[in-house]
Amino acid sequence: MFNDSSILVTGGTGSFGHTFIPMLLERYNPRRVMIFSRDEMKQWEMANKFEGDPRVRFFLGDVRSRESVYCALDGGGYVTHAAASKIVASG
Repeated sequence: MFNDSSILVTGGTGSFGHTFIPMLLERYNPRRVMIFSRDEMKQWEMANKFEGDPRVRFFLGDVRSRESVYCALDGGGYVTHAAASKIVASG
């Protein structure tokens, strides 16, 4: 299913991404895995983990910004939406 595919993972530097992306790369051979998140430091740390793997790319952006999501979606493929706010103000 994911062999030779392009996969965008929103919130990809979070706990889900740290588990899902290595599994995805090991079990399948995707053409490209795009890790989309708003945390530059977590992207840098994760980029060090996948250094040298040309299939892994990083996009800095926020799912609340339509323009940054459209830019990351360019090229088509699958989307795994894992971005979430963990602190929710009570009402």
